[in-house]
Amino acid sequence: MEKLSQWLKQHRITEVECVTPDQTGISRGKIMPTNKFIAEKGIRLPESVLLQTATGDYPDDEAYYSILDPADIDMILRPDETAKFMVPWADEPTALVIHDCYDRMGSLIELSPRAVLKKVLKLYDDQGLKPIVAPEVEFYLTQRCTDPDLPLEPPIGRSGRKESGRQSFSIDAANEFDPIIEDIYDWCEAQELDIDTLIHEEGTAQLEFNFRHGEALALADQVFVFKRTVREAALKHRIGATFMAKPITGEPGSSMHIHQSLLDKKTGRNLFSNEDGTASKRFLAYIAGLQHYTPYLMPMFAPNVNSYRRYLPGADGNAPVNIEWGEENRTVGLRVPYAPPEARRVENRLPGADTNPYLAFAANLACGYMGMMQDLKPRKPMQGRAGAEADPDVPFNLEAALDMMSECEAVREILGPSFVDGFVATRWAEYEGFKRVISSWEREYLLTTV
Repeated sequence: MEKLSQWLKQHRITEVECVTPDQTGISRGKIMPTNKFIAEKGIRLPESVLLQTATGDYPDDEAYYSILDPADIDMILRPDETAKFMVPWADEPTALVIHDCYDRMGSLIELSPRAVLKKVLKLYDDQGLKPIVAPEVEFYLTQRCTDPDLPLEPPIGRSGRKESGRQSFSIDAANEFDPIIEDIYDWCEAQELDIDTLIHEEGTAQLEFNFRHGEALALADQVFVFKRTVREAALKHRIGATFMAKPITGEPGSSMHIHQSLLDKKTGRNLFSNEDGTASKRFLAYIAGLQHYTPYLMPMFAPNVNSYRRYLPGADGNAPVNIEWGEENRTVGLRVPYAPPEARRVENRLPGADTNPYLAFAANLACGYMGMMQDLKPRKPMQGRAGAEADPDVPFNLEAALDMMSECEAVREILGPSFVDGFVATRWAEYEGFKRVISSWEREYLLTTV
């Protein structure tokens, strides 16, 4: 705490937001004066916050009490000194500090998404391996909409007009939103977020920020903070920003592609390449692990009922509906970009922007780890365009995905049964809530015809 206390004093912080991510990726925690934060060296929260859904509901009693202590006990949150960020939009000097969740015995709580990622990273560390990731995060800017029954519309740009048509990689279209983009860059710099390039994506008022490659836990923290930063910048400019996977009918979905490579901890050498520059056996086994275990971990790549609207075959879908792999091939789920041997990597194109970054990275790395440990063999690389038909091995709806995840013993072993049961239970609780809401499609097509 000494370094963190000095940092808080150096930046004259008067208020600290003590947060931890829940299963959905929502910040849960407390806000307190800096002096109290330094004196307490942590906070308490009910364990049950880790089982909340996006609506604030919980799994049914049977699932709830089989996972949590019936007394609804507290967990202890301790700050991670490396996960501190300024809050540049606050009126007073404010910091956000990400906390880890511990039980009374001092052990990390298995339900915590940050603990899940740490657990997977330790498996790599024990093997002398260091995974490197680089996420690409997409989102939409929209007009403010307070009525959820109304479709979202693009915001007014600098020209005074709404954007229309597809504007992939258009500089002029991106410049329409220069004021908010400048705030995002400025605030990310103030928070030391390693964002790199910006592009205008295919959708109307859809943007993508790429992060520089780095260690998985640090990048998960940064994506977690980045999402809030974008929403705050949008609010400042009286518009909205959404990371929903498929927020607008007829427009492309938003993804979070994950580039990943693997280094030797001691030498820093990229272990996905042999010394002669060819692809290593470890690289192929890693890809095979992604192919074999991704179907069982789809809820961590696509956690919400809306997530699966990205995976539409044909013109209305822009996300891959397969787990094939290939070099320089954007039609496959696992793309290997052209790169020199020291930068060989694989890009997982399946995760949506709505996923919890800690869980998406954990799932991704768990797949690759199991592939290497089991010496799995990948399918032959895809040559040319992948077909539009969905891969029959992959569950492209939430119900099937949850069933597959809960029944996979290898997943339960590597991530922990308490986490798997708790995560699946929150997803089912959200899905049950979704089914209680009658959609506009049902009213439009069934009201007078059935």
